[in-house]
Amino acid sequence: MSHNSWDRTCPRPQLRRDSFFPLSQGWTLNGRPIRVPWPPQAPLSGWTGEVGDVLRYKTAFTLPEGFAAPGFRVLLHFGAVDQVAEAWVNGKSVVRHEGGYLPFSADITAALLPGENRLEVKAVDTLSRDYPYGKQHKRPHGMWYTPVSGIWQPVWLEAVPERGAVSALRITPDLTGIDVEVEAGGAEFTVSVPLGEGRYVTARGVEGSVRLELPHPHLWSPEDPYLYELTATTETDRVESYFALRTVTTREISGRPRLCLNGKPVFLHGVLDQGYFEDGLFLPAEPEEYERDILRMKELGFNTLRKHVKIEPEAFYHACDRLGMLVLQDMVNSGGYGYLRDTVIPNFVSRRRSDLGGGGSEKRKAFFERHCLDTVAHLQNHPCIVGWTIFNEGWGQYDSDRICRLLKGADSTRFFVSASGWFAQEEGDVESEHIYFSSRVLEGTRPGKFLLLSECGGFPLRVEGHTARDRKSYGYGGQARTPGELTGRVQGLYDDMVLPSVPKGLCGCIYTQLSDVEGENNGLYTYDRQVRKVSAGAMLDVARRLEAALAEAVKNG
Repeated sequence: MSHNSWDRTCPRPQLRRDSFFPLSQGWTLNGRPIRVPWPPQAPLSGWTGEVGDVLRYKTAFTLPEGFAAPGFRVLLHFGAVDQVAEAWVNGKSVVRHEGGYLPFSADITAALLPGENRLEVKAVDTLSRDYPYGKQHKRPHGMWYTPVSGIWQPVWLEAVPERGAVSALRITPDLTGIDVEVEAGGAEFTVSVPLGEGRYVTARGVEGSVRLELPHPHLWSPEDPYLYELTATTETDRVESYFALRTVTTREISGRPRLCLNGKPVFLHGVLDQGYFEDGLFLPAEPEEYERDILRMKELGFNTLRKHVKIEPEAFYHACDRLGMLVLQDMVNSGGYGYLRDTVIPNFVSRRRSDLGGGGSEKRKAFFERHCLDTVAHLQNHPCIVGWTIFNEGWGQYDSDRICRLLKGADSTRFFVSASGWFAQEEGDVESEHIYFSSRVLEGTRPGKFLLLSECGGFPLRVEGHTARDRKSYGYGGQARTPGELTGRVQGLYDDMVLPSVPKGLCGCIYTQLSDVEGENNGLYTYDRQVRKVSAGAMLDVARRLEAALAEAVKNG
């Protein structure tokens, strides 16, 4: 597999320049060749041997002729490096970063030499619980998966003007236009939206935001994912971006809180998406695989992916924006998880528990809150994201009301699931349920909060030849023996629990899960995505009946 597909994909589709230059060739890790951007644990990396806590990467690069003209700076970008990273160019330290899921960059202009330049990266990954780590585990088993270390997203260079460079855009849409905030170092900027036939909507500003009203607004939805192009320019810089017109709100309809997209009730018919791939672990072989996953789920009638305790490269969110897939984005968990405390007790004893105090070390708590805010800032422009999940099933949960208020201050345009599954406090927009071992009709009980079945199902079917051979099968409930039996069990879940709950306020259901992951055999597809395990016709019928049930429930509202 060549690197060409990732090399051709701009890592920042919402802040595009022509100066993108990938750094994917010639890397070594601890003295042996490795194929970047895949982590060393992934087969696609070509790296063999035991992955220790300290990873030392090296490569060399020569800038293309004319890449950085006089008056321009060269930026080094990392999509993600797990967990603590430091980079040197020609022996000079240029950046240090903590956390393994978000991008970071450095101005390396002063460290560059004519001709060839040496780049070294040291990553330290102890799977410290002070940092977000998601489903990674040093001893993979059950719902815990192979960890990833070091570089696992693209590394690239960019040339930007020394003055007047556009460093960030913040786009806030409604149903008639957008508010745009441009960070350009105090330079005057122009924002322009083409309307076709040589017509544009344009606004100019210096600091703060500008407003653009759009004639005959074309709204974005899963059925019609219309995207507008946008250009931001200064005297010295030009970047291209895009946006969509859409709103996410909650309002009472026929006596029930209902989630609305563009003012109309919507049912989040979704699946849990863990973002693991058999050959690349955290990163697929090519960015087009994100599109294929989205289309696989749309072909089964789903309109939502719950991105579970993982942040993807922007290529994933861009594909969801373009193809019309709603996303419920989880924050990445850190802190400790206890099976008895966080799973057994809430499922069989009580789902009520105070979360005041605790939360582990002060470093862990401060980093988690900063990471949540940075996640919102990083992904806020993507129209596909309609909601955020802060804590999941009590895992690392503390002070959830305060943290929910903190994050709502950063993004008031989406809903927040403060505590998914159980241990909900007062804040948040959602009454969340996780139900795996029973089937019952649900009814919303918390005023002002819409009801969401955030996880359910998880029925396993092992497909020989498409299953991890060295892992014990894991799922929820006994193994199905055939695709027909699995399809029947999934249909039964919707017939017995989901569909009857829609008239009682249920606004969404997230089925576990998109694909198998390592030993987990409870996907709608196998881990290698080669086998669909359920009937497409039966799943489309479920989707049609959910749409009809929602229409009937709100017809008098």
